[in-house]
Amino acid sequence: MLHIGCHLSSSKGFLAMGKEAVKLDADTFQYFTRNPRGSKAKAIDPQDVERYLAFIQEHHFAPVVAHAPYTLNACSAEERTREFARMTMADDLQRMEYTPGGLYNFHPGSHVGQGAEAGVEQIAAQLNEILWPEMTTTVLLETMAGKGTEVGRSFEELQAILDRVELSEKMGVCLDTCHVHDAGYDIVNHLDEVLTEFDRVIGLSRLKAIHLNDSMNPLGSRKDRHQKIGEGAIGLEAFARIINHPALRELSFVLETPNDNAGYAEEIRVLRGLYRE
Repeated sequence: MLHIGCHLSSSKGFLAMGKEAVKLDADTFQYFTRNPRGSKAKAIDPQDVERYLAFIQEHHFAPVVAHAPYTLNACSAEERTREFARMTMADDLQRMEYTPGGLYNFHPGSHVGQGAEAGVEQIAAQLNEILWPEMTTTVLLETMAGKGTEVGRSFEELQAILDRVELSEKMGVCLDTCHVHDAGYDIVNHLDEVLTEFDRVIGLSRLKAIHLNDSMNPLGSRKDRHQKIGEGAIGLEAFARIINHPALRELSFVLETPNDNAGYAEEIRVLRGLYRE
């Protein structure tokens, strides 16, 4: 079965997101842990969480993805910015334990002129401060497009972070199709080779989720402009190969395309039609 969903608003609580996902024929979803531009998180309602956990078990949901705010930069040149990222992520991970076994995805950050090596060291140092042995959440580094001074534009940069994290078993990767395409990985014509390279550098066992996004720009553009599925440079045929690939087909797929719920429902319908049971 294709495990697919989209990004949903968390403003109405967990149960509301679960019900909204089912209406879209989704069996997973992604949500921001707080305002994506970064702010105080909404209080968690334990009763809402209890009903939500029962609901997603009843509807056989795949792992759900929580996304950190975009404003977090664990490798900023400014200590104050790095501290904000550390405090926010630490709080997010404590809150994630209300919904055990989830996935927490974040953008590694931008080194803003310090150099990728310094960025890698700072990101790993933050993770070593906030992870703890008993946590049930898996923290995901997202593959990035490589615009500006982003860290995570290559599999090697992600692995360099993972190599430095002490609680390595708590870590994984979320592969964003638009991002890797814009970073120069040819998932349209050479998907097998790209996944072989991922396995060689990082290990496919680390891959826990896929962001399904078409791209407005050509291969290697380093732009990061998402497009609707089948309407960009990646194309529908490539997405059919991605969702059916033996190494990927059982993962949670999340749409982050420029859509409203009706558009997401249509993309889910199309992709389910392309999935080979």
